[in-house]
Amino acid sequence: MRWVLVSLRCLGGACLQEQALAMLRDRVADIIFGTLFLVGGLAACSIAAMRRGSGVRALMWLGVWSAMYGARPLADSLAVLAPPPHWFQVSLSYLDTVLTYLILVVASLAFLELTLGKIRSFLKAVIFLGLTIGLAGIGFFIFTGSNDKLIPYNNLLATCSLGVLVTVVAVPSLSRKYLVLPSQTNRVLAAGTLVFAMEALYVNVVRPWGYSPPHILDSLGFAVLLLSFGYVALQVVFASERRLLSIESELTIAREIQTSILPGSSPELKDLRIIAVYRPMTAVAGDFYDFIPVDENRVGVLVADVSGHGVPAALIAAMIKVALQSVLPCANDPREVLRGLNRILCGQLHDQFITAAYLLIDTQNRKALYSAAGHPPLLRSRGSKLERIESNGIVFGVMPDPDYPVCEMSISPGDRFLLYTDGVIEPQNGNGDYFGDHKLEQVVGNNQSRPPSELVDQLLSEIRRWQPASMAQQDDITLIVIDIV
Repeated sequence: MRWVLVSLRCLGGACLQEQALAMLRDRVADIIFGTLFLVGGLAACSIAAMRRGSGVRALMWLGVWSAMYGARPLADSLAVLAPPPHWFQVSLSYLDTVLTYLILVVASLAFLELTLGKIRSFLKAVIFLGLTIGLAGIGFFIFTGSNDKLIPYNNLLATCSLGVLVTVVAVPSLSRKYLVLPSQTNRVLAAGTLVFAMEALYVNVVRPWGYSPPHILDSLGFAVLLLSFGYVALQVVFASERRLLSIESELTIAREIQTSILPGSSPELKDLRIIAVYRPMTAVAGDFYDFIPVDENRVGVLVADVSGHGVPAALIAAMIKVALQSVLPCANDPREVLRGLNRILCGQLHDQFITAAYLLIDTQNRKALYSAAGHPPLLRSRGSKLERIESNGIVFGVMPDPDYPVCEMSISPGDRFLLYTDGVIEPQNGNGDYFGDHKLEQVVGNNQSRPPSELVDQLLSEIRRWQPASMAQQDDITLIVIDIV
């Protein structure tokens, strides 16, 4: 009797072992492909996180899509081969429901990054409908326990969107119109999408007839689509990075050119000490300054600030340099310098404007002439007294022939003049307060006895401290300090 029981026990164990092996054989393909899709998806997300430019979001959504597609068979296999605790089984059922309903939304988000025009609007509608159906289906599962109540609607939406996408990528005229891809890259995506669509169509046609195709067909079809889409997304990323590198190279050249149109050094006059500081916010800037030596006793100092930043402002700043050559004969008259510049530039600024200030210093006759076009005031310190000198006309580019009043003032040894652009006074702190005229005058007043270079360093240091450490420079900065010695 004992021998019979032992034999039955052995036979039962052998049967259980055979069943486990059979189940494992059935799940091998799902485990392999599920792992590949999950790991590949996580890798795509990691690559997207490290890259930049257009196409990165497509790669990121592709990674999420792949990871979601791979997580489902892995979760199912885990539940069958090694039944987990009850709470984990419940969690897996929730996970499966979420993945089932929302994978269409993620797939549409991936395709959205490669489309243009009406197809982009169509995909946004698919995303909205898919999200609505998905949230409703998940809610229905939470409250009733049924996870397939809205699956037919989800499948219908997926079939319609896939049909539209297949048409767009397969028809050359439509792909050129609605996809952000070159023709060669588009053919790769078209091939992968068509393979996936044909596999999906085959599976859905034969299932109603009682034939259940192997799961490996689904995995292979998706793998082809995944590889083609990944290739396309990477090509878009690489093309974008090449464009960015080209732009950065061109900006470097533009900065070198812009630097070349600025004075290489300050003019040397026996009774003047001048220092200029130029800090662009980006690679190129809209600030401009220049020195115009009239003779051995007179020098003109021009400071200008173009509205906006970057390349457009820098191009207009270069125009000021060219225009300045035309007004050199009247460099001893600030009014005519500003009127001449405005006359040349008016009508060329395309909705931008320029503020400017011109200071002429005559060391022989001990006087200075100053005029400005909508520019921040000139600061003059004499002993313990600090003055704000304003003699403003209208900014450049508004009227063809405005007048610019001129302020004449005497100069004496120890006087200090400060010309600057609004990048000095407009930085904001964490509370949104501007650096402002008051803070500028306070720093200048506290450093009157220090050399111009130390004053400039102190002022730039105060501006940096005023701004939050995480905030970049907010505007172009130009500072010119002139001491009468």
